[in-house]
Amino acid sequence: MADSNFYLGRLFDPKTSTLTNKPLEYDPSDLTTHAVVTGMTGSGKTGLCIAMLEEAALNGVPAIIIDPKGDLTNLLLHFPELLPSDFQPWIDPEVVRRAGTTPEKAAEEAADAWGKGIEEWGMDKSRILDLKKSVQFTVYTPGSKSGELVRILSSLEAPKLDWEENSEVILERINSTVTALLGLVGLRDVDPISSREHILISKIFEEFWKNQQDIDFEELIRQTQNPSFTSLGAFSVDEIFPPKERTTLAITLNNILASPSFQAWREGESLDIENFLYTADRRPRHSIFYLAHLSDGERMFFTTLLLSAIETWMRTQKGSTSLRALLYMDEIYGYLPPTANPPSKQPLLRMLKQARAFGLGLLLATQNPVDMDYKALSNTGTWFIGKLQTERDKNRLLDGLESLAGGISRAQMDKLISSLGKRVFVMNNVNEKAPMLFQTRWVMNFLAGPLTRQQIPDLNDLAGAKSAPQYKGKSDSKPVTDSLPKQKPPLDQVQPVVVPVAETRNAQAVTRNSTNGTSTKPPVPNGVREYYLPQNYSLSESLQATKRSQSFGGSIQGVMYYPVLLASAQIRILDRKYNVDVEITKSVLVENLDRRGIVRWEEFPYAGPSLDKIETMPADSARFASIEPPLSDAKLMNALLKDFTDWIFRNSAVKARENKALKVFAGPDVTAADFMKQCADKAREACDAEIVKKTSALDKKIRSLEDKLGREERELREDEAELQNRNIESAANLAELGASLFGLTRKKSVTTQFTKHRLAQNAKAQVQESKEAIAQFTKELEVLYRERDSIEEEINNRWGSVVSEFTEIEVRPKKTDIYVNIFGVAWKPNYIVQAAGETIELPAFGAE
Repeated sequence: MADSNFYLGRLFDPKTSTLTNKPLEYDPSDLTTHAVVTGMTGSGKTGLCIAMLEEAALNGVPAIIIDPKGDLTNLLLHFPELLPSDFQPWIDPEVVRRAGTTPEKAAEEAADAWGKGIEEWGMDKSRILDLKKSVQFTVYTPGSKSGELVRILSSLEAPKLDWEENSEVILERINSTVTALLGLVGLRDVDPISSREHILISKIFEEFWKNQQDIDFEELIRQTQNPSFTSLGAFSVDEIFPPKERTTLAITLNNILASPSFQAWREGESLDIENFLYTADRRPRHSIFYLAHLSDGERMFFTTLLLSAIETWMRTQKGSTSLRALLYMDEIYGYLPPTANPPSKQPLLRMLKQARAFGLGLLLATQNPVDMDYKALSNTGTWFIGKLQTERDKNRLLDGLESLAGGISRAQMDKLISSLGKRVFVMNNVNEKAPMLFQTRWVMNFLAGPLTRQQIPDLNDLAGAKSAPQYKGKSDSKPVTDSLPKQKPPLDQVQPVVVPVAETRNAQAVTRNSTNGTSTKPPVPNGVREYYLPQNYSLSESLQATKRSQSFGGSIQGVMYYPVLLASAQIRILDRKYNVDVEITKSVLVENLDRRGIVRWEEFPYAGPSLDKIETMPADSARFASIEPPLSDAKLMNALLKDFTDWIFRNSAVKARENKALKVFAGPDVTAADFMKQCADKAREACDAEIVKKTSALDKKIRSLEDKLGREERELREDEAELQNRNIESAANLAELGASLFGLTRKKSVTTQFTKHRLAQNAKAQVQESKEAIAQFTKELEVLYRERDSIEEEINNRWGSVVSEFTEIEVRPKKTDIYVNIFGVAWKPNYIVQAAGETIELPAFGAE
C-alpha cells in the first residue's frame, strides 16, 4: 500500500464472487471532486465512511464531520493495545443481554474479533497507534453540555471577506443564515423574495456586514424593532413592515434569547472553521458535530450555519489541487432534496461546484438514493454504491448516474449493483477506466453503534479532547426587554421548531401535582416496541393550543410522558392491468385506549410531524406515567396489531378507471380530465379508422365524378369560347351580305354563309350539352356527399358516446404488500410548567 493513498479494502471478483488479495487504493486527490456513498441499512456504508475518515486521519487531512445519528462518535474508539478492558465500557448492555453473556465476555470477544480482523486485512496495532496520534478527535454537541459546546452567536459576526470583492458570496451567506434563523422560530419555507421578515432581517445583516461590523443577537432584536435604515427598496420600512408587527417579530426572536435551553448555544467555541480543522500548534483535527439530540429544526439551523461558515473559510484559502480538508455528512436526506429548497441546500450546491478549486472535498452519505438532487451532484467524481433496499432505489440511482455520466453502461452497472452483498461496494470513479467492485476493509475503530449524549463526556476524555475556553458574553448579554412592550413579557421556554398550529385532541392544560409519575420508565411487554414522540411545541404554541393567554409567565420545569398507541403502515397497491402502482402510508395515534382493546382506527388519524426519524430516547430527567391495559398486555397488543393490519387491508383501496370498449385504463395518479382525454384520443383514432374503411368505396366514386365534372367544366369553357367566336363571325358575315346587296362589295358564296351558320349552331349545341352534363354530375355528387356525411355522422356519434362509457374500480392491496413499520407504545410528552404558585401540564407534542 502506498502511504499517500487511502486503503479502503480489496477488489472483489464478480465472476467468481470471491475476494481477491489486491488492495483497493484510492487517491485522496480524487476527493476534491467529491464523493457520494449510498447503501441501505446494514450494507456497510458507515464502515466504509469510517474507513475513509481513518485514512484521511493517517494522511493528516483535517475533517469536519456532521453526525446527525450518533454513529460517527465511533471514530474515537481506537484501542492500539486491543485490550478487552478498553472495549468493555463501550459494549451495548442490550447486546450483552440479548446474547445471554456477560460484559466481560462480550469485551473479550470484541477485542479478539478486532485483533483478527485487523490482522486479516493486512494491518497491525502500530497502524491503530498511528491513527490515535495522527489527529485530535473532538465531539461537539451544539445546544448541549454533554460534549464540547459551540457558540452559534459567532455566526452573526461579519465574515472576514472584502465586501467589494465578495459581495455576492456574503449575500448568499446572509440569505442562508436568515432562512435558518427564521426556521428556528417557526417560519418554515420562507421565500427570501416575498417574505418581509426575511427581507428586513437580511437588510439588517447587510447594513452591518458590508461595513465589517459584527452584530450580536441582542442588537439584531433591537434593529428588528427600530432599524437604522428608513427604507426597503422604494417603500419606507413602516409601509412594508409596520412598527407594531416588527415588535411582534422582535418578541419572537427574543423568546430564543430568553429560553433557558438556548443558553448552551451561547457558550463554547465560536464557529471558526480554522480552529475546527487545526489545533493551535497546527495539528490536524477531526471535529465531529453530534446532532442526534437536536430537533429537526435545530439540526437544520445549526447545519446551515456550519456549512455557511465552511464556505466562507473556503474562500479565504489559496487555490489547491490536492486535498486540503474534508467535509463529511453522514446523512444528506432532507439537506439536498431534488425539489424542495431547505436553507442547507444553497451552501451545499455552491461548495459542490466550487470547493475543488480550494482543495476542499465533500464526502456525502445517504441510505435514501431516491431523495437526492442528482443535478446538484453532477460535479461528483466518485460514487460508492452498496446494497440497496428495493428495486425502485436501484432504478432511481441508475437513472441519476446515467444522467450525470452518459458514458456508463447501465446494464453493466445494474448487474454489479444487483450482485452486491454486505460490505461489498461498486466504486464508479471518473478517474478510473471502469467501475470497480471491492469489499471494505476492517475498520480500526470499534463499531459500538450509535452512542448517547450521556456517553460523550467519557468519549472526549478518552480522546484527550480539551474543553475550549467558555465564551462569556458581554455584560449586557441578556434577553432584550428594555425596548419591548412590558405587557407582553417574553416566554421563559421556547423550542422554536414548528409553525404555530391548530388545537389538537385533548390539548387542555391539566393541573397536576409535580410528584405524579416516576423517574423510572415502566417496562413495556416483551416484544412490544417503544417510541418517543418529539417535543414539537414551543411553550408559545402550547399556550395557543390550550387557548391560554400569551402573557402567561410560566417556566418549564420538566417533561412528563404518557403512554399512547402509535401505529403506522406502508401499503403498496399494485395492479398492472389498471396501471396502478402506488405507495401510501397510514398512521394512527390512539390515546385513552379502551381497556378491552377495542379501537375504531379511523377516528385516530396521526397528524404530527414525520415519523421517519421518530425519537428513540426520552428527554433528560423526564417522568413517566404508568402503563395500563391494553398497552401493558402482550396478548392484547398482538390482537390490536392484527386488527390494525386488517383495518389497513379493508380501508386502503384506491380508485382506477376503465373504459372496456376503448381498452383504456388509468390509476389514481391520472386525473379524470386526463383519463377522458386518453379516451377521446383513442376513440378519435378508432373513429377515423372506421370512417376510412366504410367510406373508401364512396370516396372512389366521388373522386371519379369529381374528375368527370372537372373535365366537363373545362370542355364547357372551351365550347363557350368557340360559340362566342362563331357568333362574332356570323355577325360579320351578315354585314358583308348586306353590303353586297347594295353593290358595295363583292358577293360571297351562299354556301359559305350557310356553312358558317351551321358551325355556330353546332357550337351552341355543344355548350348546352356540357351544361346538362355538369348539372347531372353535380346532382350525383350531392347525393354521394350526403351519403358520406350520414355515414361519418353515425360513426362519430357512436364513438363519441363510447368516450363517456367508463367505470370506476376499487383496487385493493394484497396482504403481503402491507408493511407495518411502526406499532407499539409511544410516549407522548407534556411540559411540566410552574406558574403563579401552581404546577400544571401543557402539551409538548401536537399536530402540525
